[in-house]
Amino acid sequence: MVQELVIAIVAAASAGALYTAAAAKVVKQYERGVVLRLGRLRDDVRGPGFTMVIPGVERLRKVNMQIVTMPVPAQDGITRDNVTVRVDAVIYFKVVDAASAVIQVEDYRFAVSQMAQTSLRSIIGKSDLDDLLSNREKLNQGLELMIDSPAVGWGVQIDRVEIKDVSLPETMKRSMARQAEADRERRARVINADAELQASKKLAEAAKEMSAQPAALQLRLLQTVVAVAAEKNSTLVLPFPVELLRFLERAQQPVQQQMTPPPQAVQPPQPPRHAQAPRPAQPQRPAQAQRPASAQPRPPRPPAVAPPPMPAPPTAVPARPSPSKPLAKH
Repeated sequence: MVQELVIAIVAAASAGALYTAAAAKVVKQYERGVVLRLGRLRDDVRGPGFTMVIPGVERLRKVNMQIVTMPVPAQDGITRDNVTVRVDAVIYFKVVDAASAVIQVEDYRFAVSQMAQTSLRSIIGKSDLDDLLSNREKLNQGLELMIDSPAVGWGVQIDRVEIKDVSLPETMKRSMARQAEADRERRARVINADAELQASKKLAEAAKEMSAQPAALQLRLLQTVVAVAAEKNSTLVLPFPVELLRFLERAQQPVQQQMTPPPQAVQPPQPPRHAQAPRPAQPQRPAQAQRPASAQPRPPRPPAVAPPPMPAPPTAVPARPSPSKPLAKH
């Protein structure tokens, strides 16, 4: 009798231990427990810690509440400007309502993944290639809104969506490289032309200053010679501008004009003063005396013919003959 009582107590203890082991559940800090009793959802969601369920009657499903990082497989698509691209992305989401994530959707992870892929294809078709490459923030916001709209009913919240990489065909890469190279060359030419314009203005100002001081041009030429000679080359190429020759020619003309005296008129030699016969003095007539009508007018004196001028050097002055010697006849 006692033996049977002991066996019954041991069996009851074993059954209680098995029941406790089957009914005891532990929910972690980052999880929530959803209880289904006979297939019906219980209103209370079990929090983290130790909890009990009725074995065979209630079923506990644990839902992870952490942020999930899910890569979106690369999707091939054609942009609005007819360029074939391959785009992949990554999505960050978390469960905010554990009961809805269990009841409303069969597998919320698979559902979010498929929704992300279809939304990514839709974004590719609505966007241009330039937007995919440079305006990704706007595309990320649009993609996040497209995925988050249906995910709200699943108890899932989309935190962030990022486009990772955009793969282009090789031909498109070469075309873009040529375009970038042409743009860089255009900018280089514009900068070079601007520099030439500024340099020409400065050179014009320098030429204006040099024109006021003619020696400045010669000094600048000597500085150029010194700069070229500093390279220790065996051959020295010296530019000699034509304007410098013209300038030197114009500067030399006034000097020659100052050195050359003006031409003087050559006077014919005059006989010595002692050889000239004195003219007889004529009586002075009264101022109011009238010439008699019978007097004949004096015939006019023939004009004296001057001998031809003698050539003389520009710097020599013809010597005046001395009064003692007569002039020699040439």
